[in-house]
Amino acid sequence: MKVNTAEIVISAVGPKQYPEGNLPEIALAGRSNVGKSSFINKMIHRKNLARTSSRPGKTQTLNFYILNESFYFVDVPGYGFAKVSKTEREAWGKMIEQYLVEREQLKAVVQLVDLRHPPSKDDCLMYDWLKYHELPVIIVATKSDKIPKGKWDKHKKVVKETLNMDPSDKIVLFSSETGHGKDEAWGVLNSYLTK
Repeated sequence: MKVNTAEIVISAVGPKQYPEGNLPEIALAGRSNVGKSSFINKMIHRKNLARTSSRPGKTQTLNFYILNESFYFVDVPGYGFAKVSKTEREAWGKMIEQYLVEREQLKAVVQLVDLRHPPSKDDCLMYDWLKYHELPVIIVATKSDKIPKGKWDKHKKVVKETLNMDPSDKIVLFSSETGHGKDEAWGVLNSYLTK
């Protein structure tokens, strides 16, 4: 897919602020430092629409990016980050849960995991939660450029087994450095956007 226009529309903290209309939405979820902003920027071919930060846990709102005036990427606050207070974490949790469970425009959730390491306990909890709520999940394993190509299959197997992945769910190996997996990711996303 060629992304001609991309802009952030709103950083929302609740349903009253969500964009109006019926454009399809794809949510992006993942641990705080898994590379969500880099994934967004690579997918839309822009350097810094989504701000990357060396300080994990910076996204504390639902960030709605409109692409080609026809659909949204929704960046969800990263999970598993310890430096925010428990109350803050609980508030985020409620906000994220409400969005993922109640938003009719949501077509699928891209869950990003780091290919270099087995998925964390938080990754597994998130995946199980998404499956429990019957949300379509696409696993994107980031940082594939950091692993020799010959070991990709081994790492991919670890991700699938650790998450206990549903065989019907897609997994895409991705690198925001090299762009590997970008076309495949768009291919998978398109199948949900056009449903």
